[in-house]
Order: sequence, then C-alpha cells, then structure tokens
Amino acid sequence: MTALDSTIPKAWYWNRWCQLILGLIAMMAISSPQYVWTLFTGPLNQKLGTTLAELQWTFSLLIILQTWCSPLQAYLVDRFGPRLLISVGALMSGGGWVLSSYVTDIWALYFTYGVICGFGTGIIYVGIIGLMVRWFPDRRGLATGLAAAGYGFGAIFTSFPIDSMIKSDGYAHTLVVWGIIQGIIGIVAAQWLRVPPEGWQPEGYSPASATTIQSRRSFSPAEMLRTPTFWLLFIMMSMMSTSGLMVVSNVGPFANEYKVAQVLVFGMAALPLSLTLSRFTNGLTRPFFGWVSDQIGREMTMALAFSLECVAILVLFAFIDRPALFVVLTGLVFFGWGEIFSLFPSTLTDTFGPKYAATNYGFLYIAQGVGSILGGPAAAFLKQTTGSWTSVFIIVAILDALTALLAITLLRNMRSQLIMKS
Repeated sequence: MTALDSTIPKAWYWNRWCQLILGLIAMMAISSPQYVWTLFTGPLNQKLGTTLAELQWTFSLLIILQTWCSPLQAYLVDRFGPRLLISVGALMSGGGWVLSSYVTDIWALYFTYGVICGFGTGIIYVGIIGLMVRWFPDRRGLATGLAAAGYGFGAIFTSFPIDSMIKSDGYAHTLVVWGIIQGIIGIVAAQWLRVPPEGWQPEGYSPASATTIQSRRSFSPAEMLRTPTFWLLFIMMSMMSTSGLMVVSNVGPFANEYKVAQVLVFGMAALPLSLTLSRFTNGLTRPFFGWVSDQIGREMTMALAFSLECVAILVLFAFIDRPALFVVLTGLVFFGWGEIFSLFPSTLTDTFGPKYAATNYGFLYIAQGVGSILGGPAAAFLKQTTGSWTSVFIIVAILDALTALLAITLLRNMRSQLIMKS
C-alpha cells in the first residue's frame, strides 16, 4: 500500500474487498423493482384496467428516475457520504414497493413504483459504482462488473419466490413482504460503506502501469460535458440500453403472446425459469467482460460483447415460440447486454479520471433512461401499431451492431486523442 494507506483505520470494513462485498449486497437488494417488474404486469393490468403501453410507463419512470436524476443522486452521495445516502435509497426502494401495494389507479402506481422506487434505486446504483471505481483503480472493469453483478444477480433469489407468492397470495401482499425484506437488507449493508482517502492507491499501482489507457488528470463534470468523447459514449450507451431494456420490460408479454409462459421446461414454468437464468447471465457477464476489458482493452471488449447481443436478439426472435429455446436464448441475450454496466463506467473513469467519478457517471447513466423509453413504451407502441414484434427486434439488433462498430472505430480514436492531450 502507499503511504496514504496509513490514514485508513484498521477496522474490517475499510478493506476494499469488504467494501466491494457490501456494495454487491446493497445492489442485490434493489434489483427486483426492475428485474421482476414483468411478473407484476399481468395482475396490475387486470387490477387497474390499463393497456400494456400505459402500464409500461411505470417501468420507464423507474428507469428515468433511476438514471436522469443520477447526477443529483451522485452529488448527494459525495456530499453526505455513502452510509447515509445508500440507507435512504434502500428505504425509498423498499418503501416504494410497499406503497405500490395500495394503489388503485395508474397515476398512483407511476408515483410509488416509478418515482419513489426509481429515485431510491438510482441513489444506490450510482453511489456504489462511484465508490468502486475509487477503491479499485487497478481493476476497474472487474470491480464495477462485480458490483453491477449484484444488481443483475439479486433477482435470481427473488424471481421464483415472488412469482409463487403472487399466484398464492396476490401481487399486493407480495409487494409488501418483499419491499420490507429488500429495504432492510440494503439499510444494513449501507452501515459500513466508506470512501477511500483522497489520492489513495493500492500497493504497486500507478496509472502509467495500467493495461488500459487512462487519463493523467481528472475532468470536472463541466469539462467532461464539453467533450465529444462523452457524448459518443452517451449515444452508445443509449443504444445498448434500448436493446436490453426492450427484453427486460417485455419478456412477460413475449412469453404470454407466444404461449410459452407456463409451459414446463425441466419441470419448471418457462417464464420464471427464463427470468432466473437471465438474472444469472446478466450478473455473470458484468464481471466477466469487465475482467476481459482489463486484459484486452475496453473498445475491443465492447465490440465482442455488443456483436454477441446483436446475434442473440435475432436468434431469440427466430425461436421465441419454443419454450426450451426461449429460456436459453433470453439468458444469452442478457449475457450479451449486461456488461454495459461494467464497460461504460470503467471506460468513462479511464477517460475522465477518478476524482469526479460518481458525478460523471451520473451524467452518463442518464442514457439508461433514454433506453428505457425506447425499449419500454416506445417498443410496446411500435408493436401495437404494427401488430408484430418483428420491426422491434430488427431495430434493436441494428443498434447493437452499430454500437459494436463505433467502439472499435470512432470511440477508440477519440479516446486516444483526448487522453494524449490531457
């Protein structure tokens, strides 16, 4: 460790790997509002008497509040510290579910599930990612991937229990029980989160020795927003978010429309089995491709992963009415998509430095909100207008292919030029 390491107390939670574990637990606690939303769409549609397109605005609001407010959320975490703000985020996320159980109209659902849950999950997500890029300058891809994996993995443990409880006790009781459980877990994990001292570095590390290209200085948010490189990253993340969120928000309607939802695969219903496998692959891909990017570079890894997503989307559509393949291929789609949550924050911090990492990533994370609109209600509206999912799948596959191409052409050159000048 560096000399600055002597300023770190010896308590167990000041170890950076313990910080990573705590961050992963907090992320797991807030994954269900996004990743099991599709299980609630049927009961909520029946209860509230809405169309799918109207109901999906709840999902979009969740992502919008989680992402478009992320610069403010990141600032609050930096200002008041992760312990307090992550606790507040967990309280809002769990409390939003509890309040959603009592709603009787769509506008109330927009506020409780969309706004309250969205703002709470956003505080935790951007706060934990901002914390990890500071603790792990030498392993940014892996560390952000592991932290983000918690957000993908968390719903593995909740998909089947929540699906079962909805069927046995109704959606309202399910929201109350799981809202309380997830809120408590997030609050407890937050109590030991800490920020490393200014300028801290792990033993044996220097930016010059890093495998990936890293900036020699930190850009403030205002400086970053004036660079074309940031806006290219923003556009690329928006396009990739659209692809994955189209499947996240509509996998339940897909399964029901193509009559595979309740077909047994390996003794389990296809839809909850698909959701469970997808949560696993969505979590696994984040540290995996994050680690790969630490070895071969961010842009090359982006090209590989985004091309995989393009192929997976097209193959899924070709075999979407076959239950076993539906389960396997939705898992492959998430493996090709979830890595954006390790590749983009690590690429951003490599490019613009660690000092303002949380707030800077807050601005980039707004792209996820753009993707939620295009992948959620816009995709549902396009399907409703055309009467088919064909055009939706083709469009998102094209976006995946274009983003992969941009990574190894325009982004690589623009990042190199910016870092050389900094």
